Amino acid sequence: MAKGILIVHTAAAEGRDADFQQWYSEVHIPEILGLAGFTSARRFTRLGESDHPYLTIYEIEADDIAAAQAGIGAAAQAGELQMSDSMSMSPPPKMELFALVSEHDA
Repeated sequence: MAKGILIVHTAAAEGRDADFQQWYSEVHIPEILGLAGFTSARRFTRLGESDHPYLTIYEIEADDIAAAQAGIGAAAQAGELQMSDSMSMSPPPKMELFALVSEHDA
């Protein structure tokens, strides 16, 4: 089974940061973790200025990690994800998918 991460860069809509934080942590992440292949999520905030001040790292374990990512779009089109107008679409979220190359423990 392949392992990977999906990195998502986001921003809150103007004046909606508290709503965005609540929706992302309490609604969006649990919905994504309910999709096939997604095993965990961690959220970060950038130190310094950025168009995308928030970063989420989703861990994926699936036979096809690209298909797991595609499941997000399929779930959204099927109405299975509750989106929020508290997330800025200008700039739109940015997603990057990475496959695990090697793993090391301390």
